[in-house]
Amino acid sequence: MLSRRDYLKLSAMAGAAAVLPSRLLRAMHHEGLIKRAIPKTGEEVPIIGLGSSATFRKLAGSGESEQLAEVIATLLDGGGTVFDTAPSYGAAEEVSGRIVQDQGAIDKIFWATKVNVAPRGGVANPDRARAQIERSFDFIGKDAIDLIQVHNVADVPTQLAIIKELKEAGRIRYIGVTSTDKRQYAELASVMRNEPIDFIGIDYAVDNRLAAEEIFPICRDRGIGVLVYLPFGRTRLWNRVGDRQVPEWASEAIGVKSWAQFFIKFAAAHPAVTAVTPATSKPHHMLDNLGAGVGALPDRALQKRMADFVDALPAA
Repeated sequence: MLSRRDYLKLSAMAGAAAVLPSRLLRAMHHEGLIKRAIPKTGEEVPIIGLGSSATFRKLAGSGESEQLAEVIATLLDGGGTVFDTAPSYGAAEEVSGRIVQDQGAIDKIFWATKVNVAPRGGVANPDRARAQIERSFDFIGKDAIDLIQVHNVADVPTQLAIIKELKEAGRIRYIGVTSTDKRQYAELASVMRNEPIDFIGIDYAVDNRLAAEEIFPICRDRGIGVLVYLPFGRTRLWNRVGDRQVPEWASEAIGVKSWAQFFIKFAAAHPAVTAVTPATSKPHHMLDNLGAGVGALPDRALQKRMADFVDALPAA
């Protein structure tokens, strides 16, 4: 009789096999995912992870978590470990924490969450921030959370001070700050230059390359890891490519079999990037995303060709 874990694994693989070539499945099992080192420690993590915003968040809020359990099982079975969430993503953090504990996979996940308590009336509220962080510990079930970041550079002096304190106490392994808003890049850059953070989370995509110009050079200089958010530009890139086929030259050069792999490989190719964490609520999409983490990544010349190709498409 199949265990629940084996059932989830087989269900995820069966669904994905309908759309992915067997060569990709073999590569994922035999080659393993590309890994990148976290700059401050040298610890390696797989370059493809999972985010929990968007449709993941919606499904978590619906109370129907079986499909999300399959997504997380697919992440782990495919060699991924990095899982990004936030208290502000509705029920995503609580539901995914329960799933991971049910699967007995607490120690297999590199758990990246956030603290997101904005000041009220301009007044900081450290007690609310601490309470939110403690809820994250309860949901996740780990003695030491791998990464907590200040979400969208909100009240950095208050919230970063708290997570620095918790890192010193050994309750958080890495700390950071996030932004997916270009208007906040200057503030983010200032924090990066003046605070001892380990990570940032930021938006970066084939048609959204500003972070590579303004932020990634600071990451390289300061030894800061990067989690890439929104490699699909939410739905923007899907709208731009429409029903076009992936260019043959991209498939031949780096083995991409889908637009998801095209977009993710572009983002992962930048040497400052530690992991790319696209959100999904579908197991076959998770497996497709993981396929971007095997084989070759585009070199600079190919990255330019990929960017030029997308730039020439009509804007979404």
